[in-house]
Amino acid sequence: MTNALNVYGKPLQNCSCNPLTGYLRDGFCNTTPDDFGTHVVCAIVTDAFLNYSLQKGNDLITPIPLWNFPGLKAGDKWCLCVSRWKEALKANVAPKIDLNATHQLTLKFVSLDVLEQYAI
Repeated sequence: MTNALNVYGKPLQNCSCNPLTGYLRDGFCNTTPDDFGTHVVCAIVTDAFLNYSLQKGNDLITPIPLWNFPGLKAGDKWCLCVSRWKEALKANVAPKIDLNATHQLTLKFVSLDVLEQYAI
């Protein structure tokens, strides 16, 4: 995964190690063929987004110690599924994103123009 690129075609930067994020839990929004959620968007979550996700059945707030998941709070960076980010966009609760840490695969689902409107 060391050759992964971001949406600008440059080396993918770390999204977060605290909390430790990524499908591979390596801090990067890398993906693999078995990542059916396509966790490639490095987002800075907000309360509005976290509540939206909870309403959609994905509780990112409650800690799950068994999975070493601390639960998220507003301001945390987290690798989101691109489809959930797009849903949140349509619902006007899409969080800002770190484009340097967002995997280039995101561009298959969302244009760079749209992504740049949400860049930090």
